[in-house]
Amino acid sequence: MQNTVVPHADWLKARLELMEAEKAFTRQRDELTRWRMALPWERVAKPYLFETPDGERVLADLFGDCSQLIVYHFMFGSDWQEGCKSCSFWADNFNGIPVHLRHRDVAFTAVSRAPLDRLMAYRKRLGWSFPWVSDRSTFSIDYYGAFPPEDLAKGETFWNYKVQPNTTSEQVGISVFAKNDAGEVFHTYSIFGRGVEEVNGAYHFLDMVPKGRDEDGLDFTMSWVRRHDQY
Repeated sequence: MQNTVVPHADWLKARLELMEAEKAFTRQRDELTRWRMALPWERVAKPYLFETPDGERVLADLFGDCSQLIVYHFMFGSDWQEGCKSCSFWADNFNGIPVHLRHRDVAFTAVSRAPLDRLMAYRKRLGWSFPWVSDRSTFSIDYYGAFPPEDLAKGETFWNYKVQPNTTSEQVGISVFAKNDAGEVFHTYSIFGRGVEEVNGAYHFLDMVPKGRDEDGLDFTMSWVRRHDQY
């Protein structure tokens, strides 16, 4: 694999043309961010319950002393022995992030339906330190990180804001919540599918190199991914 080789002046001309497009994309992304920030909120009415290393907690407790909360829906079903390998690829980006988020009034946690002891054992195995809690209610289903058996039996579920074919009990996503001074919790944003790629630093690095992600021709785009202790 080799692209066209040119003198430096020609390379610089091509790079500056691309830079103009990159700057336009950055401005558009900034505008999307402002649009996202201005979205209306919806009240969270259910008393969702989670198992944490510090005991049972409700959703409002996961904020700690922050007013904003990011939840990563980590695919790890209640009867699974390992977490999803693709979610594990994403999770390799999370260590060290929560302390920085807290300084911008944001708490972070992963949520899965597997029992807490299994989550903690898997976290230890892969050397992670980010918060991770076990969903003991319908939180994952209500926010489309998981699906009830009756929907899966139909071969389609409502996910990424439309009904579509699906036989997978778990799906990846990110949901964002806010809490006011009265302790009320609101759902402000969720994103699924390729939108979750925004938090995967490895993919962004791969997008810079000549081969890119090099996933064309694979059975499916992420078939090359392994848990980092299985390569």
